[in-house]
Amino acid sequence: MDGKETLHRYLRIRRDNLLRKLDGLGEYDMRRPLTPTGTNLLGLVKHVASVELDYFGVVFGRPSGRHLPWLDDDARPDADMWATAGESVEDIVELHHFAAEHSDATIEALPLDAPGTVPWWAEERRQVTLHQILVHMVAERAHHLGHADILRELIDGNAGQRPGDPNLTSRTPEEWTAHRAAIEGAARDAAGSGQK
Repeated sequence: MDGKETLHRYLRIRRDNLLRKLDGLGEYDMRRPLTPTGTNLLGLVKHVASVELDYFGVVFGRPSGRHLPWLDDDARPDADMWATAGESVEDIVELHHFAAEHSDATIEALPLDAPGTVPWWAEERRQVTLHQILVHMVAERAHHLGHADILRELIDGNAGQRPGDPNLTSRTPEEWTAHRAAIEGAARDAAGSGQK
């Protein structure tokens, strides 16, 4: 597997991981803000799909032709980070698949050293290659997947990439409670002893 195939594979895996965070949830839980800044699962899916369309479309002169009103200059700030009541889950998931297909076509059509221009970056950083954008988007996906991991755990305790994820220690709910209590105790002890 060459460098481009490896990066593309990781991008595809992260796409799938993010969509799985919606599995089994009701409408409200997918949309509800769980942080003071409003971070929510469906909004993360909408955001990364929107971003991916621009990075693998506009940057390489391959626009998708799809208008995303939440990215317009006069759109409400952060409108790409949440779904309005009029935007269905199906609409957002379809956008995610559309963005993936469009991006995959760009990735498959161009060599890693293909030049591109990111017009929204600072002038001195605007000139990029497909390689740079692949790395950037794998990092972007992983960044937001981390957010989604935490949000999903807060909603229903579902952690990891899938049920029985071998990357997570297997514990009963009681063992998780005890584990968390031990960490809380260590934090309180450290704070009480003046450690920073």
